[in-house]
Amino acid sequence: MEEINKSLNEAKDLMDKALKHTSHELGKVRAGKVLPSLVDELMVMYYGSPVPMSQVATINNLDARTLVIKPWEKSSILEIEKAIKNSDLGINPQNDGDSVRITVPPLSEERRKNLVKQAKQEVEEGKIRVRNIRKETNDDLKKLQKNGIPEDAIKGAETKVQTLTDTHIKKLDEMLVTKEQEIMTV
Repeated sequence: MEEINKSLNEAKDLMDKALKHTSHELGKVRAGKVLPSLVDELMVMYYGSPVPMSQVATINNLDARTLVIKPWEKSSILEIEKAIKNSDLGINPQNDGDSVRITVPPLSEERRKNLVKQAKQEVEEGKIRVRNIRKETNDDLKKLQKNGIPEDAIKGAETKVQTLTDTHIKKLDEMLVTKEQEIMTV
């Protein structure tokens, strides 16, 4: 029975991690307000090494569509500007000597629909991860049955795994609904 509980706990932990990962990925899908996370992880050359932007500058919102990036060392301002230009964001930064400003244009209807598709794709990948965890856990439970654990205990555990799966899939669906509303709100 201890092995069954261990398998169930591992499955829950892995499914929670899949939820957390999906939530993180959805956070990268830009909705109406531009967030510092848009450029947080862009790599900036800093003394010859690539470093995430969040480690070389402070990134703040000026308003809903503008980010201000203030480097800790003025010498890195050109590298920050270069990292933004070379990214796939399609945004031209403005360098004022002290900081870099990014103004993001408002989203068009077509762009919003594309972002919703992207969010749906991220959630679907999360669901696939959760279902794969269910399959692996059920396979582990079947191996335990071959090692002498009673069949009714295994069936009960499989039911618990399915309940876990259903709960996590429902949470993913809720995340999608929230993100979709966020994106489509003008």
